[in-house]
Amino acid sequence: MNINTHTGSDCFLPCFSVRNQLREIVGASTNWSDHQQALADRVSLSNMLAKSQNDLPAKRMKDSYREVLLPLGSEPQLREKYLTFHNTVRFGRILEDLDSLAVLISYSHTYNEELKRSPLSIVTALVDKIDMRQHTIYPDCDIKFTGHVTWVGKTSIEAKMHMSQFRNGAYAPVLDATFVMVSRDPENKRAAFVNPLKPEGPEEEKLFQQGEANKSRRVELSTASLLKVAPADEERKIVHSLFLNTLDSKTVSFRSRVLPPSSVWMEDAKLKGLEICHPQERNIFNRIFGGFLMRKAYELGWANACSYGGCRPNLVAVDDILFQRPVEIGSLLMLSSQVCYTQGKYIQVRVHSEVFDPLTSQHNTTNVFHFTFASDRDVPNIMPMTYGESMLYLDGKRHFNQTVES
Repeated sequence: MNINTHTGSDCFLPCFSVRNQLREIVGASTNWSDHQQALADRVSLSNMLAKSQNDLPAKRMKDSYREVLLPLGSEPQLREKYLTFHNTVRFGRILEDLDSLAVLISYSHTYNEELKRSPLSIVTALVDKIDMRQHTIYPDCDIKFTGHVTWVGKTSIEAKMHMSQFRNGAYAPVLDATFVMVSRDPENKRAAFVNPLKPEGPEEEKLFQQGEANKSRRVELSTASLLKVAPADEERKIVHSLFLNTLDSKTVSFRSRVLPPSSVWMEDAKLKGLEICHPQERNIFNRIFGGFLMRKAYELGWANACSYGGCRPNLVAVDDILFQRPVEIGSLLMLSSQVCYTQGKYIQVRVHSEVFDPLTSQHNTTNVFHFTFASDRDVPNIMPMTYGESMLYLDGKRHFNQTVES
């Protein structure tokens, strides 16, 4: 298999073969019973790691370019896996495919022809953004995914992907996605260097600069997190205005709160779920597949938005999915979705996932997901009651502003 020399139509893969190709690159076992031996075998690959990024040859963007086909139209037997009971496409399955493709693109960038197996453990660190360019995904038309590396740090990689669907004789754009991947050693314990990226021409240079801007934006957002600093002056005014709107005019008491018309208390806009993480959902490193986590979080968030708006909402954007720690096989994964901001027809949903250890009763956050949905009608206003809920409201508003309004 010669990944880094493939270009054009030679990169065209059927969707189901992506996982198989990743297993071949890493040398992962296909049998759960063999996973411990496979992990032990990877430890010996540590001596293949570069001591410095300067020791690695620069790669071009086209070296990592991949095209993957999901033949929903030409191979009807595949449809059932991707269909909802409304005969629409399950977007959670699309998230799984995007995650697998982002990993394959990253391995294509770092591929070394002289090595039979890659010593790198490349995993998803962040879904920076997914923008929907059209809401309808047809269940009987072929889907094509394309993408390549657009920016590289010392140990991190940004992969941009596009999804289009064949309809009326041509492929039409459906969504654009930006994933950030991180490179680790064979045991996935410490960072490992990746090949530098050499842009060719003004268009690629623009993509690379956009990657630099994305990194700076993420640092800025992290610095301004409401978990670290107080809200801005304008945000404090919003919180106070929400508080005043819920005061009981008869008692004029700080304790007495009244729900305004066409509104829902934030406490009443939650939906929770639990997943037992079985080996079937493992990735090539025998931890729970990030795409599976995204699918479960999306489906819970969609169900919450559906219940809140009283209709089947459309996804508008996925924003800032942070993978804080891996989820081990056998974990009890607790998912909690919260409608945290609304505006007109839009519903902003935050899904928090954590691993619960029943033996120690400890809870550890693994992921935070942000989804923006649109209803076919105006939805009730979400109203925070506590200070903590007000911070969730402001955080939801920030994510809404940087996805929809931007």
